[in-house]
Formats: sequence, structure tokens, C-alpha cells
Amino acid sequence: MFEVENEVSLVRKVELNMTEELKYEIIKKLVETNGNKKAAALKLNCTQRHVNRLIKGYLEEGKAFFQHGNKGRKPVNSIDERTVREILTLYDNKYYDANFTHLSELLERHEGITVSKTFLRELFLKNGILSPMATRKVKRRLKEYLENRKKEATSTREKNRIQDLIVSIEDSHPRRPRARYFGELVQMDASVHLWFGDVPVYLHLAIDDCTGRILGAFFARQETLYGYYNVLHQILVSYGIPACFYTDNRTIFEYKRKGTPKLENDTFTQFGYACKQLGIELKTTSVPEAKGRVERMFGTLQSRLPIELRLAGVTTLEQANEFLTTFIEEFNAQFALTTNHSNSVFEAQPSNEQINLILAVITHRVVDKGHSIKFNKKFYFPVKDDGSSVYYRKGTSCLVIQAFDGNLYAVINDSVHALDEIPEHEPTSKNFDLPEPVTEPKKRYIPPMSHPWKAQEFSKHVAAQPHREIPEGVTYEDLWYTIASY
Repeated sequence: MFEVENEVSLVRKVELNMTEELKYEIIKKLVETNGNKKAAALKLNCTQRHVNRLIKGYLEEGKAFFQHGNKGRKPVNSIDERTVREILTLYDNKYYDANFTHLSELLERHEGITVSKTFLRELFLKNGILSPMATRKVKRRLKEYLENRKKEATSTREKNRIQDLIVSIEDSHPRRPRARYFGELVQMDASVHLWFGDVPVYLHLAIDDCTGRILGAFFARQETLYGYYNVLHQILVSYGIPACFYTDNRTIFEYKRKGTPKLENDTFTQFGYACKQLGIELKTTSVPEAKGRVERMFGTLQSRLPIELRLAGVTTLEQANEFLTTFIEEFNAQFALTTNHSNSVFEAQPSNEQINLILAVITHRVVDKGHSIKFNKKFYFPVKDDGSSVYYRKGTSCLVIQAFDGNLYAVINDSVHALDEIPEHEPTSKNFDLPEPVTEPKKRYIPPMSHPWKAQEFSKHVAAQPHREIPEGVTYEDLWYTIASY
């Protein structure tokens, strides 16, 4: 017996795991001492019949009998080396910055390679590649591993390569409970990033705190009122009126004095005025962690969206905003929590006409000596609904309303007029062109006065804002001059 074991051991070195080693020691002692098979069966939690099989195998093969037969063999379902090299090449050249879950989806969708995210994580960690979505614990472990490899490296080139792989630790946002109802709290913010092309742009985003669903998104060159109006328009058209918006303390949302009596340094919240007409509560915060859902969403989108935009060949803002329509639908289907519409607090969707008039930019102007109004470096005449011009004397104050669709209106003396642009040159010449047939003025659409565009209503909203003291000696009419046009 002993000679058989030695002969087998001479062929190859046998290494056993803890369970296999325990079986070997118990059976070896049983054979050498001619011990109790029943006691051995209890120790091994098996039958005496199986103990007899173990004794027979020990006598025939020795220690090697207790080693699993597949040890050291490559599994039949393992990924071949050629596919592994292809995955690493694709990640470096095409799918860089994708997290492992997203990468597994992209490989299956575009390359026909089906691998699990677990396999990708193990493969990339062996190669010193960290997922953009890695946790602090994983980052810390990888950093320790790379620092040990750096100490063992012999060449300066290898040390520099390892140093480039070391990743710093990032703090995470604290958790808080989600809102109870769909539409109860909508977090809104914008993030500047190199989303596509070679120039960073701003992604304006709104997500529902209850479900994590993206309710609206819009790309723009800057973080402006126009971008947030587009997001709000998407929410109103698709879902209705939410209960509350939670944003940061940007001047778009807050009208604040900058510690100076100069009114030109103040900014009025036009977005807040639109929310007031819709009955939406507007809350702001200067702490990013307070609106951690939208901050965390930007982290996810910065990992996934640039890759999707690049694969779709997006190079312009128009293409990007068009791509967002299908992307958001697919993203919500995959990641958003299920929506129970019986628990929705969204109010009924306003009409398209109401939405167009509420999402307006309001600016104060004065009628000049030519009975016209200057707006955005162009001159306009106020007209009635029958298309005939209306003339007001010089110095008459008015509010210019730029609706969401771009149409211009003017509120003068509690009357609403459309604005017709005055061309820089006459369209025809009386002396050199054939006379055109005389036509009646074109009938124009004039919004009803029921819309709260009255100067008195607008002024009350300015004064009602918290911490909105108006300097002494300044009237509401003076304050209108400080309204920002975005």
C-alpha cells in the first residue's frame, strides 16, 4: 500500500483542498490502524458503503484519488484566448469608458459576443482596468494590488504604466428614502460634459424621485432658461403637472441680491413665475447631496450616453436631442422602477396652447418715438387681431412676451397685442416694381387676457419672493429693467 502511494506521488505532485485533505487523512488513518468504518462515515457525513469506495481508491491510487478529476483542466464553456483579446481590443478602441454591465450589453448587441459582467470584471481586474462605476471598496483593493505590483516591478517603464492605472478614491452621496408618489418630487439639474464631439455641452435633466424615471432631457450650449423650459415642456406633454421641483441655487431659479443696490446685478426667476402659474412648488438647495438622485443619474449617463451617442454618429445638438427621445424610452424601460399610476400625483396635462403661453420669457420694454418696440436688435409694431397696427406714444411701458414657440406678444395698458417685425428694407419699390394687389391685413391670433400677463400680477410675484427686498426709491417699473432674457 505504502509503495503504491509513493509511486503515484513520484509521477506528479498532488495538491488537495481542505475538504479533500480531510477525507484523505481520515481514510489513511482508517486503513493504517484498521479503525472503525462507522465512525469514519459519521466524520465524513457519508455511508459506510461510500467509505469502502474511498478505501479502495486509496489503496489503488493513493493520495491522488482524492483530488477532483477536473482540477487543472480548462472548462469546456470557457472563453477562448482569441475572444478575450478581441474584447480587450474593442474596449480600448471602441467601447472605452463603458461600465461592465453596459459593455456586456454592447458586445452582445453589436459584436455577437455573449459574456457575463462577472467575467468582464475578473478579466479587466487582472489587466488593471477598473469600471467607471466601481465602488470605493473595489477601488481601494485594486489600488493596494497595483501598489504591490509597482514595488515588485523592476523597470521604470513598468512602474510608470502601473502608476497610470492607480485610481483615486471618490466619496459617494448619502442615501435617503425615495418620495412616496410618482410626481411628488422631481429633481432637476444640468451637467456640463463632453457628451459628443469635441466641445462640452450641458445636459438639462429631470428625474422622478419615486421611480428614478427620466422625465425630460435636453442638450444646450449653456445652462439656460431655454434648456429647462424644454425639459418642463416634455414633462407637461408626457405626464402632466408635477407637485414639486427640487433644483440648485442657480440664478435661473432664485432671484437674489448680490450684496449691492445695483438692480442690474439682480436676476428674476422667470422659471419660478412659470411654475407659479402651473401650481408647482419650487425648492432650491446649495447642497448637491440633497438632490443625490439626479447627481447619481448624471454619473450613470456620463458613463453610458457618450458611448451611445458616438456609436449613433451624433455630432450636432439637433441630432443629440433627437437621439434622446429613443434613448430615454429604452433607458427607463431598463432601469426605472415600475410606475403605479394609481399612486401618481401628476395633475391633468394642460392644453398645448396653455403650455406655449406659460413657458414664456417676459421682458420689459418701452415704446420708442417711432411707435415701435425694440427686441433682440429688431423693431416690431404691436398689431390687433385683425392685423391692423396700434400706435402708442413714446415712453409707454410694456411687457414683451416671447412664447415657447417663439411668437412675440406685447402687453400694453392691460391689452395683449401680437408683434409684427418691421423689415429693414421695403419688400417692393413703388418706382421700380410692379404694384402688388391690395390685400386685407392678415388676421392674427391674440391670446386671451385671462392669461396672467398683467403688469400688476407680474410685479406682485417679484415682491412676493423670499428675501427679495427692493432698494428704497426703486419702483416696480424700474425693477422690470433687470429681468434677464435667456
